[in-house]
Amino acid sequence: MAIGKETIENLLKLSNPKWKTGITRVEPNRLTTRGYLQEDLIGNASFPEMVYLLIKGEMPSRNEAKMLEAVLVSFCDHGVTPPSTQVARIMASTGSPMQSCVSGGLLAFGKHHAGAIEKAMRNFQEGVKLCDGDIEPVARKIVAESLERGEKIPGFGHRYHDEDPRAPKLIDIAKKYDCTGIHTELALTIQSILLEEKGIRMNIDGANGGILSDMGFDWTVGTGIFMIGRIPAIIAHIYEEKTRETPFRKLFDIEEIYYDGEDENRIIGPSNK
Repeated sequence: MAIGKETIENLLKLSNPKWKTGITRVEPNRLTTRGYLQEDLIGNASFPEMVYLLIKGEMPSRNEAKMLEAVLVSFCDHGVTPPSTQVARIMASTGSPMQSCVSGGLLAFGKHHAGAIEKAMRNFQEGVKLCDGDIEPVARKIVAESLERGEKIPGFGHRYHDEDPRAPKLIDIAKKYDCTGIHTELALTIQSILLEEKGIRMNIDGANGGILSDMGFDWTVGTGIFMIGRIPAIIAHIYEEKTRETPFRKLFDIEEIYYDGEDENRIIGPSNK
């Protein structure tokens, strides 16, 4: 049977698509995400399960879903102390719409804020590759090299907490749900060395960095997972700013601004140059 021109054109399109995705298939009146019909997922899959499914491509076990839920909750908020929250609230004070304020908050994430989770995961994942059955030498190498460079180790220490209360709780939950492994063991070993030498403990990024790595998440999605957990708080702060505070509120008096630039200069006349 002869193949029609239209069939040949469709086959050519399929063999040379302009865009490829293995996440969601969109067809008329039908949406399939990672092989699951979306109408079946609605009401049956929890939000952490959907996050896991979208990122990893498979449904998590019950324990994995509960663990990811705990991770996302642990990222929920840290008051008005983070720069991202301050940026979002300042933008809200000017009358910017919700989406702009949220975008501003997210854009404030950088290597000094919200980037530690990704760095910690990378440290652990690359460190584990160097392990030859014994974690302690690798942990000591990581600590020694960081101290020698005068750098902080991502995932350890906190500017507000001597002991981040979230970290030990996360480790306990991970043990309960059997979501710990060699990466978390490496994180705990680094903590033991730092605690002995510097009195420094693991923070939320160190705990989650080890746990997420043991759950099979690549380090490159670390900041993204943090964002999923923190966005609800940014929205809450924006809403609070818009409903509780006066617009364009004054954050400080002009007397509190110290100018240390040039003294007053005058333009004498037109330049001859």
